[in-house]
Amino acid sequence: MAPTFSTISNSFAILILGLLISNQEAYGHGCYKSIISFGNSLADTGNLLHINPPDKPPKSGRWPYGITFFKRPTGRYSDGRLLVDFIAQSLGLPFLEPFIGSKNANASNRNFSKGVNFAVAGATALNQSFLEKYGVFNPLTNVSLGTQLDWFKEFFSTFCKTNPDCKTFLQTSLILVGEIGGNEYNYAFVQGTDIEVIESFVTAIISDISFTVQELIKLGASTVLVPGNLPTGCLPYYLSYYEDSDEKEYDRKTGCLNWLNGFSEHHNDLLQMELNRIRGLYPYATIIYGDYYNAAMRIYLSPNKFGFTSVLRACCGAGGPYNYNASAECSTPPATVCGDPSRYVSWDGIHFTEAAYRRIAQGLLEGPYTIPLIRTVCSSISRISGLSEY
Repeated sequence: MAPTFSTISNSFAILILGLLISNQEAYGHGCYKSIISFGNSLADTGNLLHINPPDKPPKSGRWPYGITFFKRPTGRYSDGRLLVDFIAQSLGLPFLEPFIGSKNANASNRNFSKGVNFAVAGATALNQSFLEKYGVFNPLTNVSLGTQLDWFKEFFSTFCKTNPDCKTFLQTSLILVGEIGGNEYNYAFVQGTDIEVIESFVTAIISDISFTVQELIKLGASTVLVPGNLPTGCLPYYLSYYEDSDEKEYDRKTGCLNWLNGFSEHHNDLLQMELNRIRGLYPYATIIYGDYYNAAMRIYLSPNKFGFTSVLRACCGAGGPYNYNASAECSTPPATVCGDPSRYVSWDGIHFTEAAYRRIAQGLLEGPYTIPLIRTVCSSISRISGLSEY
């Protein structure tokens, strides 16, 4: 198993602390002047929406997505803001513009000086040809993490032609690499792939994430935040798919599927081991692990503490024990929306509500769910308004 919070060595912690102090001296109290994001639907602010034909928008481009905050669909797979939106707000930065949107004729006034988003809903870390060898198909997009890295290099080369301080831009950006890799597992599990094959994906996925992180550092990135996977065994999507499972497979405290959450933890353990290895290769860079798993798990363990009354049922769905029906997903009749999304953890059975994303972001930015603690890296991160507990 990978090192945990309690097993990180003192010498390593001292090394990291020294690097963080030097980074803060170099970049001042503002810490980050922009955000560069890679990933999937947990971070996509409109790329898949722009990729799809206007007459065939993805679910995130149809009502009731966006109902809570934006009051309209924006391409975000939630009723409102995502994790990346809360991170941007905590840094005093605007919401990230989707990179693909910049190629539209009506997007000539877009300004990426404060951030750019390459994340695409449905994206995988592994490329499609790799997955197809094992009979796994991506129903949403052929975009992989490698595709997003290529887009970034295209963007960066163009950006540097007009901005002599382009390396400073990269050095003063907070770069989010993920969450990515979860979709390979999602597609493989529901498409009936053998568990042994799915387990073999883990090292390949982490290798692709590692390659991307190292490429970004070589280009000049100074701070990279790499999230782990969420507790997928708590999603209505999986709880519905494996509804006939033996009751012994469920956690008595949360009702989540133990074996699926164990799989997520296995991925996260190996990812942390790889990040530790990369830190040794690039001691001048700050590599932060985002513990999405435990930042979310605390909600499932104590929902009332965080204001949630419905934990394992989707807000937007078409009935059943978990209000999720694969043949009538959110935005598709006869799916309906709950009266108060802020009381629900799950928005559509696969993605979280804005309220849940807010709590997860709070745990990352204000609480103990990053390694090293992000507030020691950037002390000027502001609190997420209205929340004080973590």
